[in-house]
Amino acid sequence: MFMMHWGYGFWPMIPVFWIGFVALICWGASRMFGWRNRRGPFGMGTEPDAMEILRRRYAGGEIDGPTFDQMRERLEGSARPRF
Repeated sequence: MFMMHWGYGFWPMIPVFWIGFVALICWGASRMFGWRNRRGPFGMGTEPDAMEILRRRYAGGEIDGPTFDQMRERLEGSARPRF
């Protein structure tokens, strides 16, 4: 008699197990393929923002340090909402 009730009590946990299993697979796939780090659908890059272009130009030696700082301050100032 005791064994019948134990077996019946476990059945409601099976859907919870499968939902957790599928969630774990989805989480693992997103970590493996890095979907959050990509821009645009299917990893197709979109146009980089102005700050990224500025950083690339500085890293490539197109602009010097003071020019980078001046342009960065302008970009950061224009990003703030004006009241």
